[in-house]
Amino acid sequence: MINLSEVIETNSMIEKENLDVRTITLGISLLECMSDNLETTCRKVYDRITTVAKDLVRTGEEIERDYAIPIVNKRISITPAAIVGASCAKSPEDFVKIAQTLDRAAKETGVNFLGGFSALPVKGMTEAERNLMLSIPEALSATERVCSSVAVGSTKVGINMDAVLMMGEIIRKASELTASSDSSACAKLVVFCNAPDDNPFMAGAFHGVTEADSVINVGVSGPGVIRHAIRGVEGKDFGVLAETIKKTAFKITRLGQLVAKEASERMGIPFGIVDLSLAPTPAIGDSISDILEGMGLERTGAPGTTLALALLNDQVKKGGIMASSYVGGLSGAFIPVSEDQGMINAVNAGALSIEKLEAMTCICSVGLDMIAIPGNTSPSSISGIIADEMAIGMINQKTTAVRIIPVAGKDVGDTAYFGGLLGYAPVMAVSSFSCDAFVRRGGRIPAPVHSFRN
Repeated sequence: MINLSEVIETNSMIEKENLDVRTITLGISLLECMSDNLETTCRKVYDRITTVAKDLVRTGEEIERDYAIPIVNKRISITPAAIVGASCAKSPEDFVKIAQTLDRAAKETGVNFLGGFSALPVKGMTEAERNLMLSIPEALSATERVCSSVAVGSTKVGINMDAVLMMGEIIRKASELTASSDSSACAKLVVFCNAPDDNPFMAGAFHGVTEADSVINVGVSGPGVIRHAIRGVEGKDFGVLAETIKKTAFKITRLGQLVAKEASERMGIPFGIVDLSLAPTPAIGDSISDILEGMGLERTGAPGTTLALALLNDQVKKGGIMASSYVGGLSGAFIPVSEDQGMINAVNAGALSIEKLEAMTCICSVGLDMIAIPGNTSPSSISGIIADEMAIGMINQKTTAVRIIPVAGKDVGDTAYFGGLLGYAPVMAVSSFSCDAFVRRGGRIPAPVHSFRN
């Protein structure tokens, strides 16, 4: 049972260590909105979202006030739009209209972001999925709050390289269409392997078809809290360090459980999961990199960095599982560059490269996240980066993702500015050697041998 005393215990974490509930995300099924007429589908989508989510922002603000717990974002995730629009959207332009409808609904409800302008061509690709994918550059440049994701592989079925190749072109085009804002559309687009149905974090959130009609998922963060805790065990052995992280993660997750249950009861919507993902912000003291350096690394990227992240990720998950029976989503440590001042410092110091970040993604929560690269990077090179990350997810039976931003008109040494929680990022170097002939082979990478379990 969760009680107010547990919230009181976290007061110093909230006031001094940047602890917050990063998001309450309301997942909404739009399956009942499907029709063979585009205008009818858009009307039903708008009405359903604005009806189910009408009290989301108010409820979040009331919980903030009643418990003095900062809730940074209130968000919505929906059934992947490629499914919703399959019967009525016959062209990329039709899917742009659906995206604009979603954006209007997001603004009406007052949420920060709406995720689920998504397609799932994991094994093959339907015509609707192809059209949605082709619409993404224009859809994201024509909307403010809509986020998009595309799942292109899984451990069970392998990697759809046709979809991977398309995504390189799509990301590059989205970059060009939003050149005036440092290619900001790419910050709202993520490519997945082993995508979870209940992830509350953007840009990858969508409401999976295995979910209920509506559900409350909560994402909790707290890098600053973990960093503060490990200061007290400086010089202690790894067993002590691990136990300290685990106990701290337990307390953070209990806070998320409280918020999730409160939101669920007040809105009359079932509670889904708590996602304990240590998600950094550009604020000083709210950095994953600072945790790793607090363990004893001179700079993130130094030898030992991957092990330090593995220890952090594992103990965060162990603490979360102790605290809640319904830990889901991604749960672990995000390692975005632009949203983490310590990561930015490590890149600028020459300690951290894309190749080292890729190695770290073997055990982190997601993957290559919010990384700025030169705007003239070829679409096939972008596809190659995606393919490498999908391979890590497929072989290791974990979720991996790529949110990469080729910043139009900028090169290595320049800085891209995205604003707000998205922060800013130094433009990082990409290998100049081509993978074009490789990624253009097309077809599907077969599933690994350990996928055959039944």
